Amino acid sequence: MAAIAMAVTALVLDQGMLRLAMILASGLLGGAWAATVLFALKKAAGRRAVLDLLQRLQEQADDKVFATDGDGRLLYANKVAHDAGDGAHDLMIDVLAGQVLDAETKVADAIEACKTSGRFEEEINLRNSTVKLKAQVVEAGILVWEVQKVQVVSDISASAGNTRLPMLTVGRSGTVLFMNAAARQLLGERKKTLVDIFGAGADDLKDANLVHTATGEQQCLVAEYDTTAGRREVYILPTETQAVRDGEVQFDELPVALLKLEPEGRVILANRAARNLLQQELSAETVMSDLMEGLGRSIRDWLVDAADGKTANLSEFLRLKREDKEVIVQVSLNRVVEGGDAALIAVLSDATELKSLEAQFVQSQKMQAIGQLAGGVAHDFNNLLTAISGHCDLLLLRHDQGDGDYADLIQINQNANRAAALVGQLLAFSRKQNLRPEVLDLRNTLADLTHLLNRLVGERVSLNLNNDPVLPAIRADKRQLEQVLMNLVVNARDAMPEGGEIQIITEGVELSEPLERDRVVVPVGKYVSVAVRDEGVGIAQDKIQKVFEPFFTTKRTGEGTGLGLSTAYGIIKQTGGYIFVDSTEGVGTTFTLMFPAHGAAEAFVAAPETVARPDLPAVEHSGVVLLVEDEAPVRSFAARALKMRGFTVLEAASGEDALELLASEKPRVDVFVSDVIMPGIDGPSWIRQARDVYPEVPVIFVSGYAEDSFSDDQAQIENSSFLPKPFSLGDLTEAVQARVGKA
Repeated sequence: MAAIAMAVTALVLDQGMLRLAMILASGLLGGAWAATVLFALKKAAGRRAVLDLLQRLQEQADDKVFATDGDGRLLYANKVAHDAGDGAHDLMIDVLAGQVLDAETKVADAIEACKTSGRFEEEINLRNSTVKLKAQVVEAGILVWEVQKVQVVSDISASAGNTRLPMLTVGRSGTVLFMNAAARQLLGERKKTLVDIFGAGADDLKDANLVHTATGEQQCLVAEYDTTAGRREVYILPTETQAVRDGEVQFDELPVALLKLEPEGRVILANRAARNLLQQELSAETVMSDLMEGLGRSIRDWLVDAADGKTANLSEFLRLKREDKEVIVQVSLNRVVEGGDAALIAVLSDATELKSLEAQFVQSQKMQAIGQLAGGVAHDFNNLLTAISGHCDLLLLRHDQGDGDYADLIQINQNANRAAALVGQLLAFSRKQNLRPEVLDLRNTLADLTHLLNRLVGERVSLNLNNDPVLPAIRADKRQLEQVLMNLVVNARDAMPEGGEIQIITEGVELSEPLERDRVVVPVGKYVSVAVRDEGVGIAQDKIQKVFEPFFTTKRTGEGTGLGLSTAYGIIKQTGGYIFVDSTEGVGTTFTLMFPAHGAAEAFVAAPETVARPDLPAVEHSGVVLLVEDEAPVRSFAARALKMRGFTVLEAASGEDALELLASEKPRVDVFVSDVIMPGIDGPSWIRQARDVYPEVPVIFVSGYAEDSFSDDQAQIENSSFLPKPFSLGDLTEAVQARVGKA
């Protein structure tokens, strides 16, 4: 238009040169206009060609594909994008706004990256998936966008029974930027603003609000949390009944068990949570003492004191009077005043599991205390038995079988050995007995034991042994294992006074995942299982957890001590195994033992039986022994026994005396024999100090406790061995002879 105007002006002008200039200027402007029109047409044609090509290539793609201009205005969306409802948007920001919290920034970053480097790529974590956003510049200034879904984290609508809490992400202006699947399911469709969800009350959300759901208006509890950039997360919890009246949450719908009480204990109100916990019919005359017990004092007096403000706000544990199961509740009282009258609000918390754990802890402490007591008693008994049996051995050396006192000495020796076996049971319960583990094939062990077991069960009871033909070996103390099996079989026999069948079943078990039962976790691995099953009277469920406690027995006085199963428990645990019990009254009981497999039984050959060693081995050579023992009778017997074998014995009553003797006399010593537990400095401690001067002298530790109780200390002392009490004259002299020979 400017060129035409200039041409007309040139025609009416008189000056020739000016007219010529105007004509030339109009010609130049007209040419520029024509070039511009031609360039715009060519650019539009190029853009159209690019979009046509995109449509042919991307229309059937699996991911969403878009094309925009350089400012992010939408020019094209493929079929997947249209099916998802994203093809109707005008801007790429709108496409991402429903998924990405900060869509504006993401789009701006992508456009800027395309301007500088020609492409953009980034993984974005959404609330229910991870997507990869790509953008790149193609011809005609077009940006091609691709939204690839990398991983779906969860799809609530597709997982029945796994519903999450409905949640929205809202922008500053109340625009809904994101809705999770639970929210879409509740509301029925994608909502754009909070007004679409809450109506007129959207600007002032309360704890409870009316929500426009897919099924109509419903009252829901609402919680809001601020996030970043002015956004909020809004959580919606539908309630079964109206939870709020006049903006206040009703007493009945509170998720905490509450009772409103008169000071004398009458129940005024009980909300739904309290009724579900109590499981009792409540009437206008119900008082708190009708619902629970176990305070140790009058519940009415406790309530009156609380209402008068005489007691601090301390909680108490009480037992509900429920018939279906035992429930312990923690009750906290709060004093309130209404119209001048005092009332109480009782807060009830289910503390059954807490009290169960507390009971288990108390039981564990009790068992530990009994175990320590048993270990200490056993230690003292072993010292006494060592002195008794040792001096008996000395007497037997001076009497032959024709002597009139020989039979009496044999009786003393045998009863001392029986007493040692009883002490071994105490140590077994405390898991501190001395085990002599060896590799065992249970099939052979049980076959040898069956002859004895058949005599134990009697004529009315039959014993059936069922062995797995391919059974791994185990590593255990054969004598102790036989004792466990005998205890279990005798208990099974006593449970069937009218007769029946006892089954002993062995099998190999391989756990591919940990086995959890009876508060015990059995790790993954291979095990050998031994089940002892009877058809007896069974064990009551309230007693089944007590059967392994010491001195607990269901037998009458004189029929059992209550040590059998506790001893079995200690032996199995110290062996590294597990013991479980299953019982049904009137049907029978099964005790199951599980031992870690040691390997194929066929790979191990039983060691040949050794000839019983004589009480006094032949003298090979003598030596000097430093004997350190705080018990005078034991020290006297040991010293006499060693001197009879030709050894020179230096005696000390304590570790301090031993160190003083070594420092003052500096004697030559071939072997140290020392008690482990002594007043003052103990055995391992004084040995460490003596090793500074006598580094090569071997050590024999003796103790009434098990070797495991100080195995860590012993492991730090090289060239040391262990001899358990009570030991015989032959045991002691042979042990010293072996050590002197190595010195």
